[in-house]
Amino acid sequence: MQGLKLTDRDYSIFREIDRWRITLSRHIKEIAGFTTQRTCERRLKKLVDAGYLEYHKIIYGIPRIYQNTRQAEVLAQIQLSNWKRKIKIEQIAHDITVLDTAIALHQKMGISYKDMITERQSHQNDGFGVRTHHPDFICKYKNESICVEIELSMKAKNRFEKNIKDNFRAYDVQLWVVQNKNNKISKFLEEQILPYPNIKIIELKEVLEHGFI
Repeated sequence: MQGLKLTDRDYSIFREIDRWRITLSRHIKEIAGFTTQRTCERRLKKLVDAGYLEYHKIIYGIPRIYQNTRQAEVLAQIQLSNWKRKIKIEQIAHDITVLDTAIALHQKMGISYKDMITERQSHQNDGFGVRTHHPDFICKYKNESICVEIELSMKAKNRFEKNIKDNFRAYDVQLWVVQNKNNKISKFLEEQILPYPNIKIIELKEVLEHGFI
């Protein structure tokens, strides 16, 4: 589509797609403030046809995953050092849940998306060559710093413990999203609440229902 006039919302879409690893159309509808999903889909199609966005169907049952093209990232003045980022199949469910959780926090608690700092942004702020652990995203609510961790599969125990300890030192609240409260991950987190009382455990279904506050 030649001559498509880009709007402020379009540039916002490009920037949001860049800072979250995985964005589906339902995510874009929420974070870009479209009133209906149909309106969002129509605009995304125009941006795809004009060469600003592209989408990928990676796994059966998972909707289209949207990514910026280089043209969009240049226009939006997005850092290009990691262009183009590969979609990791094993992380798709995790990365979808990250943005689902961000949307839930926004809708339930009124936290602005602009006030959320993603893991990708935190790594960029570290500078080249520095690789330390960062939560999936961080934000503030009522003067409390919150870090959000999506933990859908168990990692090595020593690494898990270190992340919890580091989060305890750095943030007022550490919010852990798990598949359910009866699995091994949740049980391990429950054991850590005594030494690290700022842990809050949330089931995935609570995130999707926005019922955890």
